[in-house]
Amino acid sequence: MKVTLLTYGSRGDIQPFVALAKGLQSAGHNVRLAAPYRFKDFVTDYAVPFVPLAGDPEELSSQLNDARSNVFRMIKNMSDYVRSIATDVARVAFAACDDAELIVHSFLFTTGAHSLARARGIPDVSIQGFPVFTPTQAFPMVAMAKIPRGKLSYFSHWLGTEIFWQVGNAGYRQLRKQAPDVFNLKLIWPWRNSNFLQPPLIYAYSPHVLPRPVDWDAQYIHIPGYFFLDTMVGYQAPQSLADFLGEGEPPVCVTFGSMVNQEAERIQRLVLQALRAASQRVILLSGWGSELVSNADGSVLTINSSPHDWLFPRCKAVIHHGGAGTTGAVFRAGIPQLIIPHGMDQSFWGKQAAISGAGAWPIEINRLSETILVKAIHQLELPKIRLQAQRIGEEIRAEDGVGQAVRIIERYATDFKSV
Repeated sequence: MKVTLLTYGSRGDIQPFVALAKGLQSAGHNVRLAAPYRFKDFVTDYAVPFVPLAGDPEELSSQLNDARSNVFRMIKNMSDYVRSIATDVARVAFAACDDAELIVHSFLFTTGAHSLARARGIPDVSIQGFPVFTPTQAFPMVAMAKIPRGKLSYFSHWLGTEIFWQVGNAGYRQLRKQAPDVFNLKLIWPWRNSNFLQPPLIYAYSPHVLPRPVDWDAQYIHIPGYFFLDTMVGYQAPQSLADFLGEGEPPVCVTFGSMVNQEAERIQRLVLQALRAASQRVILLSGWGSELVSNADGSVLTINSSPHDWLFPRCKAVIHHGGAGTTGAVFRAGIPQLIIPHGMDQSFWGKQAAISGAGAWPIEINRLSETILVKAIHQLELPKIRLQAQRIGEEIRAEDGVGQAVRIIERYATDFKSV
């Protein structure tokens, strides 16, 4: 089967799709992955055919982080960015689906890719890294993490879905006027059309982290586990990293991944001060943020990046932004975590890490102080938190998220042909 995968965003949005692409290849399918052009080397290093898309996700990350927990500003910033690149992205992404027999898509492609699949009479599958488009009373929409469970939570999901649909429709009408040759589809919402078999909505996280709500439809909503991409065989850590890890007790890893925030320097300074006050050795992953400088006493090592599946098990804890991918990687490593959310779904995952018992309560940026950080860092060393992190890690390592997802996709493709 020829499968085209469409995704957009930061490394945390792309990496699970590379893992899924490898799983589909292993099952005998021909795949191609369309994603932002800056990830070409990363994707092709795994021998996955790549289609480069326009735009720089670092710009999108900056705009979303500046919005913090303001949902409406977040939506506006995302909409403005999407419209600025939509024509170039859609032209290439749709062309990448020309000979596809099935389309797999992520959040920003939800409506467009589904509508394209229906226009061409082929099946499609939605992959999401966080719970979205499926109302529940068990927890709120991820961008409204402070809303209590119950009817308000259910309403927050419904509202988020309606905003996504209505804002997308309004933007599509504008784009159709600008490029009618590209935007000529009838938009169809994936889970409101009874004329076709509903496409699977696959959540790429573990039910051990966020249990399945009882009010979700079991026929099309699936939670197979995280889509982990293991480091390629033969990876060797830089000598400076290997030496640092061997010189003392396991360090605390600090990484804010692809987050670009106006207060990055303040956040990084406070985290360093707190870790120094707590007498912790530190590995700092600089990511897309400003460059971080190691301190003179040798207790801090700064590197650009390191594979999470290799590095995290060698650390005692991780302080991070709360992206779904990083959160899952820490859970898998079986070590405690402290999340400092910058925006989007990160407060939600921070809260879930604490509820699970495997992490400290998240600290919002506007509450950040050295005193609060030191207290949270000491919590990460509590035996009950470390033991719970180890237990969840064992459960997640026993899952096969990619393998289950491939089987769900194959089964749906077969069912679609028979309808």
